[in-house]
Amino acid sequence: MTDRSNPFFSWTRTTALLLRYLYLLRGSWPRLLELAYWPTVQMILWGLITQFFLTNSAWLMQAGGVLIAAVLLWDVLFRSQLGVSISFLEEMWSRNLGQLFVSPLRPWEFVASLLATSLLRTLIGVIPAAFLAILLYRYSVFDLGLPLLAFFTNLLVMGWAIGLFVSAVILRYGLGAESLAWLAIFAIAPLSGIYYPIDVLPNWLQPIAYALPASHVFEGMRAVMFEQVFRWDHFAWAVALNLCYLGGGIASLLFAFRIARIRGLLLQIGE
Repeated sequence: MTDRSNPFFSWTRTTALLLRYLYLLRGSWPRLLELAYWPTVQMILWGLITQFFLTNSAWLMQAGGVLIAAVLLWDVLFRSQLGVSISFLEEMWSRNLGQLFVSPLRPWEFVASLLATSLLRTLIGVIPAAFLAILLYRYSVFDLGLPLLAFFTNLLVMGWAIGLFVSAVILRYGLGAESLAWLAIFAIAPLSGIYYPIDVLPNWLQPIAYALPASHVFEGMRAVMFEQVFRWDHFAWAVALNLCYLGGGIASLLFAFRIARIRGLLLQIGE
């Protein structure tokens, strides 16, 4: 016999929980942003790719493996950013930040450890994929030679900078902003010229795209593959921008730590 005071299914309990989730959405702008974010970015990215291929059908014939190289280099950027953000989030998920900073650990030492961890995670993730591309598609990204080291380093540092900015935002706004660890990097994908030249973008977007180190890296990659020329101008711009972004990322995280300590947030971080 069913207890009428506690029915098997209650719309009241269900709608109460639904309201809780709606309140969480209303109170967290990153969650609201995420709902519309992925469809919009995918539409823009693949729309630009389609537009470029329709007008440049012979492009792929000029350099075999250009898309594989682009994917592998993009993964360097993605893995390096995620390596910083996820390592930081793991400390927050376990509520371990307070315990860490009770020790003599300095914030800049913590930052250095995040960057070193990101480098290791990136190498572990990308190197097997690069060798697998040789076995499956007979294409080696290592054929790019020394320029590959320049491309890898610049994308790695850019990923670090974005990861530090994201970590600072999460430290400031709590775990409600953790989706930025995945959103942030893909926000710049359409502007980075991963699979198409920057001149495919509308004219008003091109200056914004060239403000990203990744755009200079992928333009430089195509110059090496299509023209057998290393573009020092793109390399110089990528290095200069990365120095600015990395300095800003480190400063923002250290500033967020200072505010968190003053407000006693390190032991209370949550939603």
